[in-house]
Amino acid sequence: MPWATPSADALLRKEHTWLPRLAPELPLPIPVPQHLGEPSERFPRPWLVTAWRPGEPADRAPATRGDEAAVALAAFLAALHRPAPGGAPTGRDRGGPLADTAEHFARGLAGAAEPGLISDPDAVRAVREDAAAAPDWAGPALWLRGDLHPANILTTNGTFSGVIGFGDLFAGDPAFDLAAAWILLPDGAIDRFHATYRPSPDAATLRRARGWAVLRALACLRIADAGVRGLPGGKATWGPPAHASLRRLTASVRP
Repeated sequence: MPWATPSADALLRKEHTWLPRLAPELPLPIPVPQHLGEPSERFPRPWLVTAWRPGEPADRAPATRGDEAAVALAAFLAALHRPAPGGAPTGRDRGGPLADTAEHFARGLAGAAEPGLISDPDAVRAVREDAAAAPDWAGPALWLRGDLHPANILTTNGTFSGVIGFGDLFAGDPAFDLAAAWILLPDGAIDRFHATYRPSPDAATLRRARGWAVLRALACLRIADAGVRGLPGGKATWGPPAHASLRRLTASVRP
């Protein structure tokens, strides 16, 4: 049943249109739509029935088998990242030039720094500035999962077993999805992910991915802080992976 947000109906219809076409090519199971319900007097909005996918969201049960999780994530994204057809949805301010997100980053950094959610804002800013200076993506717009945070991927026995929540599916720069490695994988597994993903990402793509990873971590910190304070929409479980992501990213800040 769609959330009470203006875009929810369109996101639901997007899943119904595209997921059945993509699912057969993906190595991890996804919630393939089974039925689209149209608005009626009983419920005035469209609604969707999808296949159930067993597992636990990774914000509650993080991946612990690093090598296996890295290989599973790399295989999934490599299979998904294919040129999207004409008419594929776009990501608005995501999946395009990272330089276009300067205001979004500034708000996110201030929102995390002012309440003390991050210890070294300058290091976070340095990661983002290096990423924004990298060359833009010059290839075709590829299918992207979008919004691949810990609550949208499932784990079973310490590794990834499914991907859910495809309302943010769109086409663009693969760096946007590659950013997920820093927030989803345990320590020591990111290099294995990069070595497994094909085609191997070039240096510019990895730099952009780091910038998108910073933005995702800051957004998750804000949502986690709201959860700690008991505010609507807050999810305290998003805090630990976001902090881990920023720790990994700032540990290798370019001089």
